[in-house]
Parts: sequence; structure tokens; C-alpha cells
Amino acid sequence: MNYKKSNLVKNGLLIIIGICLSISCEENEKITKIIDDKAIADENQTSDWLAYGRTHNERRFSPLEDINVNNVADLKVDWFLDLPNDVGLVSTPLVVNGVLYFTGTMNIIRAVETTTGKQIWEFDPKVRDAIKGKQQIGWAHSRGISFYEGKIFTATWDGRLIGIDAKTGKEIWTAVTFDPNRSLNITGAPKAFKGKVLIGNGGSEAGPARGFVTCYDAETGKKLWEFYVVPGNPADGFENEAMEMAAKTWNGEWWKNGGGGNAWHGFTYDEELDVLYFGTGNGGPWNPRIRSPQVDDNLFLCSVVAVKPDTGEYLWHYQTTPGEAWDYNSTMDIVLADLKINGEDIKAILHAPKNGFFYVINRKTGKLISAEPFTEVTWASHIDLKTGKPVLVDGARYDKGPIDIAPDAWGGHSWHAMAYSPQTGYVYIPTLHSAAKYSDKGVVYEGWQSKEFSGGIGVGLSPADKQFSNHPASLQAIDPVTQKQVWSIPQKDFWNAGILTTGGNLVLQGRSDGKLLAYNAKTGEIVWTYDVGLGISAPPITYKINGRQYISLLAGFGGGYARGGIDSYNLGWSYRTHTRRLITFSLEGTATMPVLPPRHFPKPIVDANFKIDEEKASKGMNEYWKCFGCHGDNMFSGGMAPDLRASPIPLIKETLTAVVREGALNAMGMPSFPDMTNDQVENLMHFSRKRAVDTMPDYEKSIKDNITEQ
Repeated sequence: MNYKKSNLVKNGLLIIIGICLSISCEENEKITKIIDDKAIADENQTSDWLAYGRTHNERRFSPLEDINVNNVADLKVDWFLDLPNDVGLVSTPLVVNGVLYFTGTMNIIRAVETTTGKQIWEFDPKVRDAIKGKQQIGWAHSRGISFYEGKIFTATWDGRLIGIDAKTGKEIWTAVTFDPNRSLNITGAPKAFKGKVLIGNGGSEAGPARGFVTCYDAETGKKLWEFYVVPGNPADGFENEAMEMAAKTWNGEWWKNGGGGNAWHGFTYDEELDVLYFGTGNGGPWNPRIRSPQVDDNLFLCSVVAVKPDTGEYLWHYQTTPGEAWDYNSTMDIVLADLKINGEDIKAILHAPKNGFFYVINRKTGKLISAEPFTEVTWASHIDLKTGKPVLVDGARYDKGPIDIAPDAWGGHSWHAMAYSPQTGYVYIPTLHSAAKYSDKGVVYEGWQSKEFSGGIGVGLSPADKQFSNHPASLQAIDPVTQKQVWSIPQKDFWNAGILTTGGNLVLQGRSDGKLLAYNAKTGEIVWTYDVGLGISAPPITYKINGRQYISLLAGFGGGYARGGIDSYNLGWSYRTHTRRLITFSLEGTATMPVLPPRHFPKPIVDANFKIDEEKASKGMNEYWKCFGCHGDNMFSGGMAPDLRASPIPLIKETLTAVVREGALNAMGMPSFPDMTNDQVENLMHFSRKRAVDTMPDYEKSIKDNITEQ
């Protein structure tokens, strides 16, 4: 054989083999790709969705443009997965090497094929067993999971952080992040970065909580460091210089009521600068004159805090709401963007917390660059750019009597993810417009004490005399460089889901009315609408496998607002009537998804043989405080749990006792309250029957209005 020819053939074969291997690696990346910080920080990759906000920058922007503003009208269901045992779904799925991972009710993790939805494995952390026999205040939902070097990380309602083998779904390690007898809970996604995992918790309203975040080794689950958000009792000494500094901004005996600050969401790792940022929570209690009578700044409540990722050492902070009094936590998205402002290149943080101001912060220094209202703000006139502090209006802290305040405790923006597109340069915010009346009337300051599982906020909330907007929600685009609104779309229902934006000039958002919409990212024009048949609270994601772009989201009304109240109840997404789903769309989709039942309004059971004792019913109203977080304000369930007015369980004392006190429905996420007495159970029965009778007209109106709407 001619040497030159054979060598050419040999090289040609190598080239062909190389091309094949390249194609194989591109289309079947699950064989070779290692998911480390470099991979998670890569804004250009399109086959995966590797972190809560897609990349370490938390922008929720994908450069994919196969589905775009010109062809999105052709989007169809590609595949779907029914989730009959799930309730509220608020999670962001992850896509890694051809597998989609997501968390459902009771922190159950599933891995499915990205192109078919076929289940690969399921991991059940058995939360029902962990809460059995224990008094719990928490939520059965979770906003997400994290992935790093072959492991899935999940945090459970009851406080465990778990490392799972991504291939097999088997548990590798478990760390208990807080005492399970404390009135704390976890609903947020862990943040995996640099061989570590960060997690916080919630619960500042449920007991004397002192907020903290904890960092663990991703390989072993070993605790590496802990950062407290607020200082503890000075007599016990301070953990570090940051706590000593923070203590100078508190007064009185704040530690007796915890102080609050729970960091339950909003974790971002800056791979470029090697800095970790986290958002911190509201005061515990809300009323600042209880927790710190002279009303100082109370660091590090309602702040963005920057620390060294290896040690947790404090670097800087920016406090959005000093002396917080309204539940204005800053645990919302911390988005990283590179901006040019006044001719200067800025490494920026984009942040829209509950307090209604949109902030642009220099992420190298923590210095405020700009802050402007993105919704109605009545508690402060503006942010002083010299001091970085808000200028409060007279009486804003309800110290001169009841006052209508906007935003209310739901915030101008809650945990529903915002997005930033470097293509348009705009930030997209799922915005809330709501006010409430704050008052400390009737609050006994002397001796006020927060207790585990009974807690308290130290302020009364009631409907505002006046709403400052004619619509409860909107989707808006803001230019972070100019702080100008580019466009805004009013929405008729509250509590709409988080955002996805893409290189196809699209913004996608699900809404509480069950619609998934695509907007022109530049103009806000609606270019596609799909009715999934039940309320949406989770944000969509996108990825590309074998040349096809997919868009996936979890459908199932969830989160705090979904617990209930008359407005939430009137959406009609009642408990277990509508099967929750994981739905995936593509331009090539051909799947036929069965239509779900129409909106349903549970009919109160009015038992003529049950004689309501008004005194017991009045006492039962106080007992119901333990229940409203799941079963709804005034017993109007929004679908996260059964509507007790329509449930037969409260009709029989023995049955109600078995459920409430003995934990008969632990497996369904119903915690037990073992300390409840027989009298308390009976009082709760009478209150539920009274609510059934009193709200029958509301039920009839809901039915009538729904028929009229259809």
C-alpha cells in the first residue's frame, strides 16, 4: 500500500471519527460533560438548564432562538407528565446531560428523560416520617434543587440538606441544618458552587427566629461555615466582627424575640469575582418597636450581603429597608449583569425586593448606583442616593395610627423569578400592586414574646381603605441603565409566575389564571397564549436536545397566596381537582393533552344536625391560626390543602382528632399538633361549621360568577 495514500486514509478516518465523536458529544453530552463552576457560568451553552436561574448569573436568559417571536405561534405540547399526588408546584426544573430533574410536593425529586418525560428515578426524602408526631409550621412545596459534579442537592421542609447521586437517585449524605423542634422551615433551592452548597431557612413569623445561612461541603455534607444575619445576645459574645458591628444598630433585648432576618431565597455566586451574595429577610417580629424599641437600622435585616465563599467572611452589605416594619424582605433574585452607566462599565447587581424599589448596585463594592420605584410605593418618598437610605413618609411605621401602605406584605415583587436579557438590555419583573392597612392598635408592647410555633408579627393587617392601582398585577420591562419603564402589561389576577427570556426575542410567563403567554421582549406584545387548565406558579425553562428547542414548566397553583382567601379561592383551583403536570412544548410537538376539569369551588357542608356553639366557635377562630397557612384565610382554601368548610372530617370529633392531634394524614403533608386538647379540637370543629354556614353565600356567588365568565 502506498504510504502516502494509507496515511491519508488513516488521517481521513481519524477526521471522520473525530467529527462523529464531536457530534456524539454535542448530542449526547451526558457521557462527557462535568458540571462545575465553569460550566454553570457559561452563558453560551444551550443544551442544559444548570442552575435555578440557568447560570451562576441568575439571569434566566437563554440565547436559544429556534423558537422566536416569528414562529412561537406554532408552539405545541411535545410531551407531558401527570403528577396526581402533587399539589402546589413552584419549582424550577434543571436539565443536565439529557435528563430533566425537578422537585414536587413533599420534596420528592424525579428524574425524567428530556425528550419523552419517561421517569428514570424518584427520590422520596420521606418528609412525612420526619414530621410525624411533631408540631410543624411550614410548606409542602419547594422552589428548586441544585446540581454540581454529578450530584443533586435538595433541602426538605423539615430542615435536611441532602446530596443525591444524579445517575441513580440514591442518597449520598444528609445534613440536618437546624433543630427540627424549632419553628423553622425550608422552601428555597440550595445553591451549589465551588464544591460547596449553601442553604438558609424561613420562619420569622412562626417563632423567635434568628436568621442564618449555612455552607456545606458538596462531597461529604460536612458543615464548613455559618453566617448569622442578625446578632444574638451580647452576653454570649459575638461570632465575628460583622455581628459585633451589626449589634450597634440594635437596642433593647432584641434577641429574646430572635430578630428575624431569615434568608430563605435569593442566593447567587459570582464566578468571575469569586463572591457569594445572599438576600436577607424581614424583622422578627415585624413591628420594630417590639424588637428594637428605638428603631435603628437593625442590620442585616432586608439586605444584600456579600461574603467570601470559602469562609463566609463578611465583605460588604447594602440594606434596602433599614428599621424594617412591613415584611419587606430582600430574599428576591440577585441578578448579575454588566452595564455601561454614564460611560462607566459596571459589574452590577439587579435586585427588586418586596419594598417596591428596583436597585442597581455595584457588586464589587456594594455601593448603590440607582433605585427607583417599580410599583406603587407609599411608605417612602424616595431613596437618598448619598446615604443609600429610603426617606420615610410621616407615620409610615404606623406609630401615629393606622395607615394604608403600598406595597403590602406580599411585596411589589415576591419570589417569582425576574429575568434579565443582555440582548434587549431589559429586566422583566412579575410585579404586584397591592396595599394594606397596618396598625398596632391593641398590641400590648410590655412583655410581648414570640414563642415557638405560635410566633406573631406584632401588627394588625386589614384591607386598605384605598388601593393605589386599578390592577393587582403586571408584567413590566425596565431598562436598568436609565431606570425607565419600557413597557407594562396590566394583569387582572394576582400572583403570576416567574419569567423566562430568550434570544428569540421572547418573554414567557405563566399566570395564576392558567395561561402561559409569550411576549415580544422588546414591545410587550402578546404573540402566543396557551391555556394549561390550572394555575401556574412555576417559571418556565428552555433547552435544546438533538436539534430541537424545548420549553418546560410545572403547572400547579402554589406558594403563600395559593393557601387561600376569597380571591385565591375564586380562581377555582381547588385541592386535587386538577391534576398537576410537567408540560413540555416544542415547534414539532404532536402530543394530545387531556383537558382538565373546569374550575371548581368546594361547596360548604351545612349539617342541620350540627348545633353550632357560638362561644366554642369564637374560641376555635383563635385555634385556626395554626391552620390558616395551608387551609386559607377565613377558611377559603386556594387549593394547597382541603377546604375545611367542605370537608367531612371536621364533622366527627374522633376523625378530626386523629388528623389534627395524631397525624393520621402525615403522608399527605398534614402536620400533627400533639399538644392540642380535646376542647381545642372541639372548638375548631364549631368554628369550621360556622364558617360553612356563614360562607354559603360566597360559594353561591362564586358559582354564579364563574358561569357568567364562561
